[in-house]
Amino acid sequence: METNTLRGAVAIVGVGDTEVGKLPGRGSVDLTIDAAARALRDAGLEKGQIDGLVTSNSMVDPHMYHAELVAETMEIQPRWCMTLAAGGATSFAAVHHAAAAIATGLCETVLISSADNLRTGLTREKASAQQSSTADPQFEAPYGAPVPVSYAFVANAHMHEFGTTREQLAQVAVTTRRHAALHPAAEKRDPIEVADVLAAKLIADPLRLLDCSLVSDGGSAVVVTSAERARDLRSAPVYLLGVGEAHTHEHVSQAPSLVTSGAVSSGAQAYAMAGLSPRDVDFAELYDCFTPVVLVELEDLGFCAKGEGGPFVEAGHTALGGSLPTNTHGGLLSHCHPGNPGSMFALTEAVVQLRGAAGERQVDGAEIGCVHAQGGVLSSHCTLLLGKEPS
Repeated sequence: METNTLRGAVAIVGVGDTEVGKLPGRGSVDLTIDAAARALRDAGLEKGQIDGLVTSNSMVDPHMYHAELVAETMEIQPRWCMTLAAGGATSFAAVHHAAAAIATGLCETVLISSADNLRTGLTREKASAQQSSTADPQFEAPYGAPVPVSYAFVANAHMHEFGTTREQLAQVAVTTRRHAALHPAAEKRDPIEVADVLAAKLIADPLRLLDCSLVSDGGSAVVVTSAERARDLRSAPVYLLGVGEAHTHEHVSQAPSLVTSGAVSSGAQAYAMAGLSPRDVDFAELYDCFTPVVLVELEDLGFCAKGEGGPFVEAGHTALGGSLPTNTHGGLLSHCHPGNPGSMFALTEAVVQLRGAAGERQVDGAEIGCVHAQGGVLSSHCTLLLGKEPS
């Protein structure tokens, strides 16, 4: 297949976010359909005009046929339907699958909706079980290390190999909090400084509470359709210019590296398809489940040299007004993180930025955006390059 097959062939024409935070009484299916309805209204479409559906399963209340359940509840019968699981990379991989389905004629208009109620739906016991379920049952789980410990390995490796400092990691959280303060729907909007991050409760050395993403309820959705149809719909289309995926391992003990990830490959694929380079990107929305992940992604996606992620953030490049405003909605660290759906909020933010509708947090002259997410512990990666124009 030619690398430019999907370039400009599809567009995102509708986006919708639910409320986020603590939403008692709101189940995952309810939130999934709420987000879907918002995205459909934004696109100016009726549910009967959707012929493709992609969802991600709930961690709180999983269903054997999740996408079919959502379709049944919405009273639609799509001819292409799937439940996707790639951890944090699920939302962007869903866009990849939807684009391929549209380009090959399987369907024309795809609804991608994802939600969960981790904040109110998970008991302490369920949360502990979820933490242990990601570990290899023979070589990792017996030691009882939860997910933050695995990401502490990443932080310590980066600090050891490149001299990255705790202050540089903390700056990631500080910058995204400043962006979240400009987003009226963000869960955490109170200002923090580097000293606050360094003084927060220790979770897994060197990571402290403010280095770790939130646990939230919420959902988000997008509508993807062919470029031809997009021209006739209500909202300004945002085009998929490039996409790439990489899947390097499942368990952290089998990771090829803790400082270089599959984002190198997924990013290279996306740039090649789009005919672009990192220098062409105006802003980035990167998966920030823990602060060190942002440094690895900045480096692996070519926005700075390997090992220079810490100084890059410290110098203010990722702040609004910097050379690469990053996580302009506040990211998983400050906007929200309802599990697998968390990255979808980065995608809807990218669309809002490219529409020029982000208000106080708008990136000046935003024409090209890079969104990247990873699942597992640097395991599954998907990179999207989005633009206001199809090429």
